[in-house]
Amino acid sequence: MARLDGTAALVTGGSRGIGRGIAEALAAAGATVVVNHPPQEDDSYGRGVVEAIEADGGEAAVIQADVSDAAEVQAMIETFEADYGAVDVLVNNAGILTQSRVAEMPVEMWDETIAVDLRGVFLTTRFALPGMLDQGAGKIINVASQLGLKGGEELVHYSAAKGGVIAMTRALAREVSPTVNVNAIAPGPIETSLLADISEEWRTAKEAELPMGRLGRVDDVAPTAVFLASDESDYYTGQVLSPDGGDAMH
Repeated sequence: MARLDGTAALVTGGSRGIGRGIAEALAAAGATVVVNHPPQEDDSYGRGVVEAIEADGGEAAVIQADVSDAAEVQAMIETFEADYGAVDVLVNNAGILTQSRVAEMPVEMWDETIAVDLRGVFLTTRFALPGMLDQGAGKIINVASQLGLKGGEELVHYSAAKGGVIAMTRALAREVSPTVNVNAIAPGPIETSLLADISEEWRTAKEAELPMGRLGRVDDVAPTAVFLASDESDYYTGQVLSPDGGDAMH
């Protein structure tokens, strides 16, 4: 029997990058996985994840919803529960990353980052949590960032949102444990499309700064999510696990 047989998981922002890696890893461990991605994204990305999971013998589906929109999130959770029952594993991964110094930052940039990266975590949790509490079990995994622990120049908005996710994780864990385990993953810089436009100068400097000497890969993060989704993590709650190559030791 696989580690997650019989569980149903929802992965927001699951169509690419870290989210896709987590969705595929959860499915490989036996979970039925619902992949969420935003309506403005080409639905071929979500379908591609589902097809890859099914090709490996797993079960998956896709739901489009904007995690910053309360009505869309509520409808997504209602659809999930109608098809699979209460969410067993919720992975709040959806996020955006932009760059600006605060003195020049458009207010809209701040608002959009907080809306997706922090409000989105609250909304999805808010509508999935009652079902978890009713069934007497659940795992919530919030994907934060090492920048939520240490901060980042020209990333004050992103750092603030991810720091909020970490604080929310700890507070919610106190509120809903032992029924629901709530933990966070705070990855370091990971080789995904979010880093596609970085300069070689930045990459070289960052790799020299990291104790592990390289940027992370999606495969460095996904196993942490599988662990937190499994029974093996039942005594973990309110924790922040950091596959970050030593970037933010805490």
